[in-house]
Amino acid sequence: MRTCVRLWAVVSALCIGIGAAHAQTQTPPPAPVTPAPPPVQAPPATTPPATTTPGAPAPGMPAPPAPGTVAPAPPPVTPGTTGVPAPRTATPPAVAPPVNSPQAKVFGRVLSVNDAVAIALETQPSIQARLSDYAAAAFRVDQAFSPLLPQLTGTWTFARDKNAFAGTTTTGTTVTRTVTTFTNTTVARISLSQILFDFGKNYASTEVARRLAEVSLEDTELQRQLVTQTVKEAYTNINFAQRLIAVNEQALQRADLNLRSARGFFEVGTRPKSDVTRAEVDVANARVDVIRARNAERLARVALATAMGLPATTPLTIEDNLVYQPVTLDPVRLLDEALRQRPESRQAKLQADAADGRLRRAFRDFFPDITGGGFYGATRPDMNEIWELNLNLNWAIFDGGNRIARYREAKANLEGAQARVKSTELDISREVEQAQQNVTEAQERIQAAQVAVASAQENFRLAQGRFDAGVGTILELTDAQLALTQAQNTEAQALADHRIAIARLDRAVGRR
Repeated sequence: MRTCVRLWAVVSALCIGIGAAHAQTQTPPPAPVTPAPPPVQAPPATTPPATTTPGAPAPGMPAPPAPGTVAPAPPPVTPGTTGVPAPRTATPPAVAPPVNSPQAKVFGRVLSVNDAVAIALETQPSIQARLSDYAAAAFRVDQAFSPLLPQLTGTWTFARDKNAFAGTTTTGTTVTRTVTTFTNTTVARISLSQILFDFGKNYASTEVARRLAEVSLEDTELQRQLVTQTVKEAYTNINFAQRLIAVNEQALQRADLNLRSARGFFEVGTRPKSDVTRAEVDVANARVDVIRARNAERLARVALATAMGLPATTPLTIEDNLVYQPVTLDPVRLLDEALRQRPESRQAKLQADAADGRLRRAFRDFFPDITGGGFYGATRPDMNEIWELNLNLNWAIFDGGNRIARYREAKANLEGAQARVKSTELDISREVEQAQQNVTEAQERIQAAQVAVASAQENFRLAQGRFDAGVGTILELTDAQLALTQAQNTEAQALADHRIAIARLDRAVGRR
């Protein structure tokens, strides 16, 4: 009788373990679903991590089937979603922000990557700062041009003079005394001057200022491209973190099912206590990985919000863009486009033009200035009319070698600017080539990672079957589980790297 009872307990434990294993290996992952805009009464954007208890499915995961039942077969694997459920998206807050606040731009919207870039280009304060710098540089062009226009000034002068002298009177006695008088003088004058010929000095200065203003404008475009790249990378990092959350939640569910199987075998005496302990360690490690993945997603959301020029606490709802889309690259066309569109290339050439203008300005300092002018006014107390017309020739014949030194300095600066143009072109060609290589490498890694995920899934299924049949060890099972989790993480990393590599290629070419 005791033998029958013990045999019945062993058979029951085996059935439970095998049923749990089948439930884990054959439960299909949920298909990716494009999130729809949530209603205004949706819950807060950030959902706190749920506490997973042994035996219960992880948040967002399907519940395992009852022991002894067989789950349906998994659906066909599509590129970019091998064994990984669709990531979850956050929902906006229930209370709408003020209409004029920056958060109103994203409230109640599911943002695509293009939406995020458009909001960043409009809101990012670093771009606004560059636009102000360009406006200031444009006003410096007017300042450089102003000496070529007529100069009109008005003056009014009032002076009061005190005069004292000695005087005598003869009234039988000679008396000497001091006599004091005051004289008031007023002069009103309007003066006009005009440079007639300066051998192009001020015109050269104006051209230099204009080139520097164009450099400032290119700096604005450079900042736009950098902000665009930052937004795209932060957007991708959120989706990558969400994919890691799903992967690690699956790993936690598998570890929990293995723990239940190990406990069942230990209770009937077919497995040692060390198997249970090892399974408990795997559950704890999987739970830690889930916590880390959720924190990585929160940090990525902060990075995206600040890159868009929004407060760090702004709730964001985004689309999943971790989908493999192969691209075809043309190195020659990309390099030509980069040299034509990169702000750094245009800035280097404009800096060289400005240095050439400074050299011309320094050379023309050796020549004189011819200025015509005059004034008209009146002098009190009788308001006598005063006027003058003049023609001036100013020529500094010798200034101790100052102009010669300035000319040599300008010539050296021009040579340095021309060398920097070539250096910038070399840097751009290197960045374009490296970006192309990174895109190609990420595409190859995606294909290899998808094969690795399929192999790891089959290996885990076999290891779990051997463990449930009593011929495999807990070490073999946990190693297979770890390999599956690592393969899924590698695939998600390759998908994210591919998206980021494309964003960096766009930046290397000079696109937004």
